[in-house]
Amino acid sequence: MAARSNDDLFPDARNPEGTRVINNRCLLRTQDGHRVVIVSGIVLAHYSVTDRMAEALAMVSLVEQGWATQIQVAGAFSQSARTLRRQQRRFEDGGLAALERTNGYPSGRPRLAPWRQKLVHNLKAKGQSNCEIARQIGVSETAVRKLLRRLGWKQASNLQPELSLDPVEGSNPNLSAFVAKSPSPPAMAAHSANPNLSALVSSAKEFPSPTQDTDPADRRGDRLMARLGLLNDAAPLFGCGTAIPRAGVLLALPALISCGVFECAKKIYGGIGPAFYGLRTSLLTLLLMALWRIKRPEALKEHSPADLGRVLGLDRAPEVKTLRRKLARLAAQGRAAEFGRALAEGRVAQRGAAVGFLYVDGHVRVYHGQHRLPKAHVAQMRLSMPATTDYWVNDTAGEPLFVVTAEANANLVKMLPSILKQVRSLVGKRRLTAVFDRGGYSPKLFQQILAANFDLLTYRKGPHRPIPQKCFHEYRARREGRTITYTLADQQVRLLNGKLRLRQVTRRMENGHQTPILTSRRDLPAAQVAYRMFERWRQENFFKYLAEEYALDALAEYAVVPDDPTREVPNPAWAALDAKFRQAQADLDRLQAEYGLEAFTNLEEQRPSMPGFKIAQGKLAQKICNAVQRFVQLEKRRATVPRRVPVQKTTDEPIVKLAPERKHLTNLIKMVAYQAESTLLKMVSPHYRRVNDEGRTLIQSALASAADIEVTDRGLHVTLAPMSSAHRTRAIAALCEELNRTETIFPGSRLRLSYAIRAS
Repeated sequence: MAARSNDDLFPDARNPEGTRVINNRCLLRTQDGHRVVIVSGIVLAHYSVTDRMAEALAMVSLVEQGWATQIQVAGAFSQSARTLRRQQRRFEDGGLAALERTNGYPSGRPRLAPWRQKLVHNLKAKGQSNCEIARQIGVSETAVRKLLRRLGWKQASNLQPELSLDPVEGSNPNLSAFVAKSPSPPAMAAHSANPNLSALVSSAKEFPSPTQDTDPADRRGDRLMARLGLLNDAAPLFGCGTAIPRAGVLLALPALISCGVFECAKKIYGGIGPAFYGLRTSLLTLLLMALWRIKRPEALKEHSPADLGRVLGLDRAPEVKTLRRKLARLAAQGRAAEFGRALAEGRVAQRGAAVGFLYVDGHVRVYHGQHRLPKAHVAQMRLSMPATTDYWVNDTAGEPLFVVTAEANANLVKMLPSILKQVRSLVGKRRLTAVFDRGGYSPKLFQQILAANFDLLTYRKGPHRPIPQKCFHEYRARREGRTITYTLADQQVRLLNGKLRLRQVTRRMENGHQTPILTSRRDLPAAQVAYRMFERWRQENFFKYLAEEYALDALAEYAVVPDDPTREVPNPAWAALDAKFRQAQADLDRLQAEYGLEAFTNLEEQRPSMPGFKIAQGKLAQKICNAVQRFVQLEKRRATVPRRVPVQKTTDEPIVKLAPERKHLTNLIKMVAYQAESTLLKMVSPHYRRVNDEGRTLIQSALASAADIEVTDRGLHVTLAPMSSAHRTRAIAALCEELNRTETIFPGSRLRLSYAIRAS
């Protein structure tokens, strides 16, 4: 008789109850409160199920003796592989007795290392608050307070110091108090001092503190001082060398220092705690990485830390994890906006004449991650995709001034008032011209811009009446050494029913296409109005260049932060009803067209009267009636549904956005690097004929080239390797002469930089 399909063919092959198979050699059997570990039929361990130490020893023995892997043992004993590794480390460090310790952090052991305890005690003795100490060390205020309690810290009582009764020499006894002598100023450093002795900042008013090391390739002394909490930033210590890779990037230091980035960072951030790689070193590394085209910290793995460190004046450049920790610590302070504002103030002070026209435009960064983010229109793909939008403000020459991240991809109409408010705080009462594209077109917004003492320049959007050809005239102007010719029509227009009067300059192309431009500037020639408007493409080229060369669109981190759950978004229910409504309208139009076609092709011989035609087309007429009824019902249903609702009502997922702080900070670093590159480009332009076509390529090649470094009593001399051709070498030689006139000091030292290039 055939066996049933649900019968087990091998009933005796089942494992006994309480048996777990670790692998093909090892078994774990539990019975009557005891557990046995069997390896190839031999008992390896036998213990009570409540004996945690014996169980830990059995697990460690299986792995250490090679009978099973960590994953196999952890799964059989219902533990994690991390727990098993922890037990292995305990057994290696303390033997069998160490396995008896309970899980969790050992009781009685302080959370901070001994040197950090000493640092906390010293900082508290200096009178610093718990919050300030916590910020410097990178822990919470609660941790500092508990540590001080464990250390037995007691606040010293404020006793009145005893006054000296001995009269001061030359004092007047009739006065109510004696006048103390003023402290003598510190002695100046000797002229024979080591030029490598460095200060934390390169200011002439501060005296450098010497490094603990003398060998540029061995900085163990300074690293020990940083470990003990006695060093906030390693001083640069250079050694002589030839053909040092990528040392040509030192050409950019005068431009970087002139923009005040290090002073602004010190003013805003103060520091990032005791460290070998402090604020100045970390910031300099990030700036040079951008100029080296090392676009992400992860890309540092492809470069030698020792070679990059020789350029920084260190034994090794910071590596990936170190640099990411520095960025995280800076981002945790939440001061990127203040840092950007300080940089913008310095930029306006340097280039005041170049901010007469300000170009404002948004740059969309597409997000391909797993989180649900607001969508934005991506012009390149002509799609709405999850993204974040940054609004950049560039000056007349297309150089970036500052950047703002929009909340929930707000459009330009919403962002312009707040952006112009920031501009007003930077430039004062000057009347500037804001240039933007059609995304900011709004006559009501134009009124706000004019009321805020700004002029505007933008394209006209929407349908407009074509201008007759006879109104166009040819205009010529000479701008930046070249002659430009436009066919323009200049006229006045009224918007908002005559409440707003603007000037419209319309350009006519050879194919007859007309491009209307609106402006409130009536003092400019028509050709200059068109030129300034079309120069907006400099900003688009800036976005393209930064995306390709500086990875502007790359994510700085994957972290997210909570977003506003009350933010209104399009209602999905309304969108679904609207789609049905549009489909019903299309069906109705199609049926009406079909009915009209039947009436048009109706033969009078067959149906000479309208009643006869209606009877013949009764089914079609009924379909039209049903379609009309459905159309009206959907229209009424759609009217009862709100068009926009809070985002928290549309999804059960957390409402989040990408953490903006670190990305804002990296954007500012890339902006400063681009500005330094532009400064070098401007300096080399009189000496290089093809500067408009190959200028940035030349600068990039020079910054990436190898160079010799020589340390002398007078400073740091950098000699670049020759370029690929003689005329390029001559251009860089002229640039070196220009840079030598700046007499720049290397950040954090007394070393005066000088440059040269070997002849090809």
